[in-house]
Amino acid sequence: MKRRDFLKAAAGGAAVLCTGGAAQARENLQPAPQAVGMLFDSTLCVGCKACVSKCKEVNGMPPVIRDGQVQFDSASDLSGDTLNVIKIYKDGTAKVKDSEVDGFAFEKRSCMHCVNPGCVSVCPVTAMRRDPATGIVTYHADACIGCRNCTVGCPYNVPQFEYDNPFGQIQKCQMCNQAGVERIDNGQMTGCAEVCPTGATLFGTREALMEEAKRRLALKPGEIYNYPRGDLGKPYNSHEKAAPEYKQHVWGEKEAGGTNVLHISSIPFDKLGMPPLGERSAASIAEGVQHTLYSYLALPAVALAGLTYVVRRNTDDDGGES
Repeated sequence: MKRRDFLKAAAGGAAVLCTGGAAQARENLQPAPQAVGMLFDSTLCVGCKACVSKCKEVNGMPPVIRDGQVQFDSASDLSGDTLNVIKIYKDGTAKVKDSEVDGFAFEKRSCMHCVNPGCVSVCPVTAMRRDPATGIVTYHADACIGCRNCTVGCPYNVPQFEYDNPFGQIQKCQMCNQAGVERIDNGQMTGCAEVCPTGATLFGTREALMEEAKRRLALKPGEIYNYPRGDLGKPYNSHEKAAPEYKQHVWGEKEAGGTNVLHISSIPFDKLGMPPLGERSAASIAEGVQHTLYSYLALPAVALAGLTYVVRRNTDDDGGES
């Protein structure tokens, strides 16, 4: 092959690799058209952990064993056997409910069902999927290769791997709508919302839950409000309670592009353990880079094919000399 032709072909291949397409960050996704979710009101939670026990029952998961005793509701964090936990915030004397100073409050941890889920974005085999209609994020073991990218792609540390199982899978809240459960598809609500005695966990459409959250934030402290329980669209009962002084923030309205599970509280969310997140989804930025790189992994092969063609053409032109 002539040197000039080789350099031209090599330069052309490099140009294709470098300028074939620039990585573009996509916009944040919008909530699914029929998005469903939950509203957790920390001020209503009494720490009974009925939601934890019901979640175990619905998902057929074993209880926590401590000191040889079965304890369904004493899990301290999410794990391969626990998809929903109640944590506690304490300050000083911890005597006053929902007080930032010398107070305490409860906070729920489970999957937030992000509008722009990081776990879905980083999964290379679509084992994590976001339902385009409801927005529910589900895990599909039949597609999973065990890479555990999802465990680091989630800002809430939700997906958990079963490390004590030689055939371990990822476990996470699937809003009671995975294969074998499918409560939502059957017109039911999530198990945790169904059993919550105070309505601290409320099920409904994301749109309706957002409206409910903002109504509560507009209440004056001490104002009597009728808090519904169960499914916001068809609550089975409600109870009256004096409104607390809410922080003017609906967690999940905008964080990282928004979530289908919303939280409101009288305690700042950073003190409740929520991660510092801006409005821009990390997935929307990373996907542009990832997909561009993945798309152009084929370009070296294209460049090599071009070089091979030039070599062969010049060999033929030179009468078989290389």
